[in-house]
Amino acid sequence: MQPHPIHVCVVMGTRPEAIKLATVIQALRQNSADFNATVVLTGQHREMVSQVMQLFELTADHDLAIMQPKQSLTQITSLALAGLEQLFQEIQPDLVLVQGDTTTAFAAALAAFYQKIPVGHVEAGLRTDDLFQPYPEEANRRLISQIAQLHFAPTAGAMINLARSGITRHTYQTGNTVIDALLHVSGRSPQCEIAGLDWQKQPVILATVHRRENWGEPLQQICHAWLEILAKFPDLALVLPVHLNPIVREPMHSLLGKHPRIFLTDPLDYEQLVAVMQRCYLVMTDSGGLQEEAPSLGKPVLVLRETTERQEAIAAGTARLVGTDTNQIVGAASDLLSDRQLYETMANCVNPFGDGTASQKILQIIKTYFTRS
Repeated sequence: MQPHPIHVCVVMGTRPEAIKLATVIQALRQNSADFNATVVLTGQHREMVSQVMQLFELTADHDLAIMQPKQSLTQITSLALAGLEQLFQEIQPDLVLVQGDTTTAFAAALAAFYQKIPVGHVEAGLRTDDLFQPYPEEANRRLISQIAQLHFAPTAGAMINLARSGITRHTYQTGNTVIDALLHVSGRSPQCEIAGLDWQKQPVILATVHRRENWGEPLQQICHAWLEILAKFPDLALVLPVHLNPIVREPMHSLLGKHPRIFLTDPLDYEQLVAVMQRCYLVMTDSGGLQEEAPSLGKPVLVLRETTERQEAIAAGTARLVGTDTNQIVGAASDLLSDRQLYETMANCVNPFGDGTASQKILQIIKTYFTRS
């Protein structure tokens, strides 16, 4: 029997991690009799994480502030690893909780392993089976799986992936915590006004692209596809929150910035993003989170990647993998924009990523694990 509240240290560095851990942190802090929660930011994405923390009324206990201009993966990993080693020695948590497949998550899991602290992995078991698609995320999540003691898989497919990797102990299907966060925010009727955009007159595509494997020529192909789609459908508008990374930002502004029906914005905060998702017609993205979230709001998703670790979305019919070839993207979008029956079929498929109870399931599993240990 655990003699004191279980000390869970939650480590995060990017906005997706913050979104997917927000309701877990809320639940931990609401159950203070059973849990003592410490929240640690690495600073990998400072401003974007701060927005999420404010939205969910969360505060961090520690901030490593590792962010540097044009930082490399090596810099992120080494700075996070060194900072977390010192912190873990100081606070001595019972469990380190990480989410997904970021460099922060990998560094935190490795730092905990070096201190012989158990690791819990939220969103475990995602795989593309291509080590460089996406890069470095595929390697990060495989490595975390080898280190973690508790594996919180979002779907049955993720459970199968873990078993294929030889990981069968302490694996649990919980659903994805992003659905918990989405339902929390969407129920508040969020708003997002974009100058010049008439939501009543124009069907809107929400689009995002940021992944490393899409930098360069793939991004050029995607941008040309959007231009062709807008030429083919003259009433259509495209809302495109542009990532802060200049490798993504500069070509997008160069190719798309002068089009009157393309609305380039700075990254939207999560509440604004949910508002646009609720009001858009369909989603085109290389984001993992949007593949999971949009189906809960009845929005079809075209995945702008050659592979996806969210195969459940493809199998369920909520998403379609279209790659980065201009012609393929134009063809897939044209089908959805001109075939109402096809659109309704995708829009009404059941989201395979959960029902909004993942955070509570994770807490119960942690409590049971330490009670039996």
